[in-house]
Amino acid sequence: MVDASKLLEEMNVRSREVFRRLVEGYLETGEPVGSRTLTRTLNEKVSAATIRNVMQDLEFMGLLDSPHVSAGRIPTEQGLRMFVDGLLEVSELDGSDRQKIDATLGTNDPDVGTMMDRVGSALSGITAGASLVLTPKHEAPIKHIEFVSLGHDRALVVLVFADGHVENRVFTPPPGQTPSSLREAANFLNALAEGRTLSELRGVMQAEIVTRRQELDSLAAELVESGAALWENEGQPYERLIVRGRSNLLEAAGEADLDKIRTLFDDLERKRDIADFLELTEQGDGVRIFIGSENKLFSLSGSSLVVSPYMNADRKIIGAVGVIGPTRLNYGRIVPIVDYTAQLVGKLISDRG
Repeated sequence: MVDASKLLEEMNVRSREVFRRLVEGYLETGEPVGSRTLTRTLNEKVSAATIRNVMQDLEFMGLLDSPHVSAGRIPTEQGLRMFVDGLLEVSELDGSDRQKIDATLGTNDPDVGTMMDRVGSALSGITAGASLVLTPKHEAPIKHIEFVSLGHDRALVVLVFADGHVENRVFTPPPGQTPSSLREAANFLNALAEGRTLSELRGVMQAEIVTRRQELDSLAAELVESGAALWENEGQPYERLIVRGRSNLLEAAGEADLDKIRTLFDDLERKRDIADFLELTEQGDGVRIFIGSENKLFSLSGSSLVVSPYMNADRKIIGAVGVIGPTRLNYGRIVPIVDYTAQLVGKLISDRG
């Protein structure tokens, strides 16, 4: 991690101003910034030759890079990190952005998953990036479980919770299942499930299978033991990762970035290290920014991630919201959007108990 304060101390006022203006120009246009452009934006009158010398010094420090011999400069990942840590001016949340977020969450939809889908769509629409929303597992007591065959290798489990929440999950059952074995497995689970959450059911299920195996058909026992439909994301306290706005990344990508964007999409499809997505935020409350290779989830794509956790009424982190895009994100605008959305989601979930 770059020590921003130390690097800034090594820079004089002119170098710092040149660097700040160059990064701001790059984040606005995505293009290399040249010395002639900077002469028009700097507060003091300085020659293009003087600015070129400053830019060479900044390049030597590892803060700038020159994509072409004759072109201007762009900030390196190290330079972007220093800018974000030491020079970034975070703006107030824009009133229209606030209204769009409030409208998304103001319908008080009883289904948390539906609400989170809308949050993701709103974030991607407002930021013109891709949004990531990690939703919490539903931990209300179970009212009813039912299995429905969809074919020889596909089945549906319907989970009805005591608070009215319903989840439908498609899964691959163990081979050879029949309508009667699906029905028997559901009856067995329903006898155990009443008044218990999914986590609690999982805790008692194994012991009950051992003591009551003679009551279960072998196919039904295999289905219950596999628990494929019920224990999705086993061991993780989070339900799923919702991704919205992928087309925004494709539209913003240049020809050279398309392969990186495809790599990012592959990572998102596999939901690689989904638990790590939230662990990124657990060092403290509030927004965190990961730039390029700092982001261990999507480092191969060279993307930046702005992410914030949200908490329940017990101040326990139960999920996260974020925006992912190219390293030239408008960090100053996106940070307050992500921060406000996370706080609002946490409040709404807390209000639901």
